[in-house]
Amino acid sequence: MRKTRAVKVKDIEIGGGAPVVVQSMTKTDTVDVGATVAQIEEMMRAGCEIVRVAVPDKDAAIALKEIRKRVPDVPLVADIHFHYKLALMALDAGIDKLRLNPGNIGAHERVREVVRAAQAQNVPIRIGVNGGSLEKDLLKKYGTATPEAMVESAMRHIRILEDLSFNDIIVSLKASDVHRTVAAYRLLAQQVDYPLHLGVTEAGTAFSGTIKSAIGLGILLHEGIGDTIRVSLAAEPQEEVRVAWDILKSLELRKRGVTVVACPTCGRLDVDNFVEIVTEIERRLAHVAEPLHLSIMGCAVNGPGEAHDSDLGVTFGRNVGMIYKNGVPMRKVAGEDIVEAFVRETEKMLEEGSYKEKAEPELVTIK
Repeated sequence: MRKTRAVKVKDIEIGGGAPVVVQSMTKTDTVDVGATVAQIEEMMRAGCEIVRVAVPDKDAAIALKEIRKRVPDVPLVADIHFHYKLALMALDAGIDKLRLNPGNIGAHERVREVVRAAQAQNVPIRIGVNGGSLEKDLLKKYGTATPEAMVESAMRHIRILEDLSFNDIIVSLKASDVHRTVAAYRLLAQQVDYPLHLGVTEAGTAFSGTIKSAIGLGILLHEGIGDTIRVSLAAEPQEEVRVAWDILKSLELRKRGVTVVACPTCGRLDVDNFVEIVTEIERRLAHVAEPLHLSIMGCAVNGPGEAHDSDLGVTFGRNVGMIYKNGVPMRKVAGEDIVEAFVRETEKMLEEGSYKEKAEPELVTIK
């Protein structure tokens, strides 16, 4: 794991060896307080630990105060571009973190005013560099938004804050393709010890964007680079959160919710509507926060082995399912009854607390 300094966002620590934090961004009009709060609550149910909201104008900044009042527990980030007064209004509303690039909000005096206000409230600042909005002089110097250009932009903004003795900094370097994103983060990770916020920006639809994000973020996280992540999809924010958690769970960096092992199906499949069964079980258990490991297998070749490593498992044979608990066969269930039976057994296991609590994986230091 890359060693970084720790930065607090409300009561959540980013960097300093803390677990990788999951965050996302609302997609409502911030002025619509009711819709924004409802979306934040949905994101939190999915496991979102930090929520960012867009603050494009004065009306949105004014709405922040009521949003803050209605969701007091979740750390809120105000996304600011160009207008320093909006940053001051967001701080006055009680937000917990600013996302802004200090070089883009005007004269030095304005930057100083925002920084001093953030310091007074212990509010960190994320410098967010995007490949699609680099400074014109850097585009001219490098010809395009290269990883080197993105890192130079980040260092420019970092120095502005450091010159004002402000070090509660988190940095992101997002491009819309994997190669530039990975290269930029690798370069910056060698130059600073600030926590890094990972993301492949504008990654795409739920399908293609999930793949792109999993590859880009997965490479970096596997190398020990990255302290918080946001998956950017053309989809609902709670879907971004679910994908983020699955990326972290796949790398054994975090544990949360149900992990379903399901066979890809083949000619040995012993049940007709297998895909529908798996999909319905996953949907019915989407609310579960406990780190359960479940297996749903379509035949007896790999099924018993997967069930042995699961809290709860089912293996089908001739349209009859054998349910296993902690690797031990429990009872047989007809295929048409398996969804209800499996969900009930899972809920019972949660009530009893009889699932296997797996140890946190050890963090590996990347040298």
